[in-house]
Amino acid sequence: MDTHEIFSNLAIYPPVILRLDGRAFHGLTRTCVKPFDARFHAAMVGTCRRLLAESGLNPVCAYTFSDEISLYFDALPFGGRVEKLDSVAASYAASAFTLEAGLDAPVAFDSRVIPATPSYALEYLSMRQAEAWRNHINAYCQAALLDEGLPPREVAAALNRTKAAGMHEMMFARGVNLAETPAWQRRGTLVRHGHYTKEGMNPVTGERVVVERRCVVADEDLPLFSAPEGRRYLRSLFGE
Repeated sequence: MDTHEIFSNLAIYPPVILRLDGRAFHGLTRTCVKPFDARFHAAMVGTCRRLLAESGLNPVCAYTFSDEISLYFDALPFGGRVEKLDSVAASYAASAFTLEAGLDAPVAFDSRVIPATPSYALEYLSMRQAEAWRNHINAYCQAALLDEGLPPREVAAALNRTKAAGMHEMMFARGVNLAETPAWQRRGTLVRHGHYTKEGMNPVTGERVVVERRCVVADEDLPLFSAPEGRRYLRSLFGE
């Protein structure tokens, strides 16, 4: 039987990026507040928290915007077996999101493995953050034009021929400065491991001691990854 599992032994070595995307989420997002739904975002961040803290996959960090999650690994479970990584990460994310969003119907994520180095991970996350920005300006303009009664097909055509500067002007004329919208909408959210201190008692001596505990932190006000500050932020996560 094992000889018929043709990809079961395909393995990869870290560092690795695993990208998860919501499958057919357009049906789910029809009920969301436009252009951005804080509850949907909170469910995605909660899914990232669970992936870091509870899944057993133990990624270094998770970057999320829209219905996408990118996980960075410097060590891999399952001996780096690609099929196992993809199947477990996608199934766990779907289950976690269902719980976080309080859904009564199943959802699915797809998953892909991307070979990486710490240097490439910097470029990759910069590219995904740039995509988050493009998604952000398009979402605002699309919502504005739909609210004004323009048919969806005409909205798509209008935005397809409008550059980013034109979209800025379009929203500024409607009283929205896209550079001042919430940072998580513009730049996404990164979930990482952190630490906090807690006062306890030494059970042997009875003395009070301060201990350090691990936790999961969601950074909602991210620097621009392509700028020096953003590079330093990411390198501190990757141990460079």
